[in-house]
Amino acid sequence: MKMRTRLLLTALVLLSAGFYLLVDWIVQDVRLHYFITMEESLVDTSVLLAEQVGRQVVDGRIEMDDSFRDALESAGERELAAGIYNHTKTNMNVRVLVVNRDEQIVYDSHHDMMAGDEYHWRDTRLALKGEYGARASYDVPGDMDSFHFYIAAPIVVDGEIVGAVTVGKPVKSIAPFMQQAKARLVISCTVAFLAILLMLIPVSLWIIHPVKALTGYARAIRDGRSVRRPKLGHGGEMSELATAFEEMRDALEGKQYVEEYVQSLTHEMKSPLAAIRGAAELLNEEMAPEQRKRFLDNIRSESERMQGLVDRMLSLAALEKRKGLMHTELIDAHELLNDVLDSLMPVARARKIEINKSVPDDLTLCGEYFLLRQALSNLLRNALDFSPDGAAVELVVRRENERMIFEVLDRGSGIPDYAIDRIFERFYSLQRPANGKKGSGLGLNFVREIAKLHSGDVRLSNRPEGGVCASLLIPVEG
Repeated sequence: MKMRTRLLLTALVLLSAGFYLLVDWIVQDVRLHYFITMEESLVDTSVLLAEQVGRQVVDGRIEMDDSFRDALESAGERELAAGIYNHTKTNMNVRVLVVNRDEQIVYDSHHDMMAGDEYHWRDTRLALKGEYGARASYDVPGDMDSFHFYIAAPIVVDGEIVGAVTVGKPVKSIAPFMQQAKARLVISCTVAFLAILLMLIPVSLWIIHPVKALTGYARAIRDGRSVRRPKLGHGGEMSELATAFEEMRDALEGKQYVEEYVQSLTHEMKSPLAAIRGAAELLNEEMAPEQRKRFLDNIRSESERMQGLVDRMLSLAALEKRKGLMHTELIDAHELLNDVLDSLMPVARARKIEINKSVPDDLTLCGEYFLLRQALSNLLRNALDFSPDGAAVELVVRRENERMIFEVLDRGSGIPDYAIDRIFERFYSLQRPANGKKGSGLGLNFVREIAKLHSGDVRLSNRPEGGVCASLLIPVEG
């Protein structure tokens, strides 16, 4: 399972549990506050009715007149059309009971109890003691519709408690409002839940992006490809992990680099060392001065070859260790090619090779001037080395999409089929037609490293009409 899927599933489970608990807690809290509001209104009602009944007390006895009873009866029978928010109230659902000091029923608005019946409940018992009388109970056990709140207020006449009025109200009367509040709460929380889930998608992508970048970076290291460390900001665990990967890559590449170079250098040094040792041994023998001079020239030539090989390997090693360009500048293509041509024109003239240049006006690119000059010089020197005397070499520069392409075209013998796949290998070289000698085999490798540093490429291909087309492709901005 992908990490992003795990994050989303974990977030879904946690959010679901969190929102469920939150909604349940809020519903219970809203229910409690509805009950508190309901109780507070019943307190006011019971006090008002107790005062009204207190005016009908004669000699300490409650003598309720018909007007009070008729008013309560009429109010209970009245049809209402009170639009309270989204609920319409159609009738009054308050129950009023009046008891005397002996806890006997004087009046019951619902007529469930008759006058003189015993009424021993907590609400009136406390009220008759002058305390706050409240209770919540079922009129019919187990029937939620019969669950009532009762609040009792004492009937006080001349400082003496002569009875109590208790007012009851069923909880079901506030059920519609609680259902509406619950529905609004569930809808609001569902919308918030979905909004948070949608926000988690870009957040998960933001979290996963560094992991995917580091995965690609690690695979590039595994495959031996040249790749830059991903930019993951400064500080933080991901940045530290990227640094650790880079340090690991440097350590692995350094070890592998040394092994490859030692093997390659050892192999390439065998031939000149053998030639020098052979010539040196022969010099110990008696020979003509001309022959001795030939052996000494051979030692000198092979020593220079070794020196050139070491110098070029050092330059290539320094180039391969670089992770990016150091001194970039805006380079004019005309100026760059003129500099390259000036350096190799004596070689071309000595062999009567004509160099033709084709460069559009105002063509510029951003890069490291010295490295690009070295790359083009290597490509042009190869073209001159493999061209017959009196031939022509073309330098063509053009812009194609977001790349500048430098092409060096010669009319030599081309690249043999067996060498096409190995032409960029280190130390692999072909014999020059002019003198039969091989180069160091590092020039094209050097050009490829320069192209990589500029995020470009180098390609060699045979031309249909004969010769080779060497292309250096460098990205340009804008």
